[in-house]
Amino acid sequence: MSEEHRPAPAEAERQGSFPGPASSLPAPPGGVGGAGDEDQDVSEPKKAKSALRVTVEWVAVLAGALALALLLRAVLFQAYYIRFTSMEPTLSNGDRVLVNKLGYDLHDVNRGDLVVFERPQGVSGRQTDDLIKRVIALPGEVVKFVEGHVYIDDRLLHEPYLESPGITTGGMPPNCAALVNEGCRVGAGEVFVMGDNRANSTDSRSFGPISEHLIVGRAFLRIWPVTEFGRL
Repeated sequence: MSEEHRPAPAEAERQGSFPGPASSLPAPPGGVGGAGDEDQDVSEPKKAKSALRVTVEWVAVLAGALALALLLRAVLFQAYYIRFTSMEPTLSNGDRVLVNKLGYDLHDVNRGDLVVFERPQGVSGRQTDDLIKRVIALPGEVVKFVEGHVYIDDRLLHEPYLESPGITTGGMPPNCAALVNEGCRVGAGEVFVMGDNRANSTDSRSFGPISEHLIVGRAFLRIWPVTEFGRL
């Protein structure tokens, strides 16, 4: 067959590329109905799910923090507001202190501790209002007052926290374990407490030694006012 009568190559073959009709080719990115529209449709639900997840996580964190705070308050620490002047000059009306509620489960009460305790029966005031005083005498000790000074087992008690020495007055309460040489013997499991403002404090001089079971905990930190922040 001569060259001028040889059939011409097909168009697809001449292109040397894709067989089949043009409609079968993949759609270009972007444009109408392209992959760009599909990505946009899918991203909106993903964003909504992400925002919901973040919200749930924050709610869980806040709930956990609240539960931890309530647990610490119930078991370990609790803040108290000072409403009276019986602990001046150490603590003033309006001060706020932090109380360790677990410490006395691990060790004994010590002389000089500032303790918060439940109001003893018969003491004037709301029964729900706890008191704060300083531990002066421990179980088995004899406390007495001589010329304005405090003696423990006939030894003078050094009290640097008082505004001035020689200001302690008052008689012995009737509910001591025993009266020894005009002094009060503190019973087992009890402590003798007094306020630092000796002239204006209702304490063991009137209601007697208190049971250690009444003690809520030890005030160890002043948290307000900020200018007075520090250990007690």
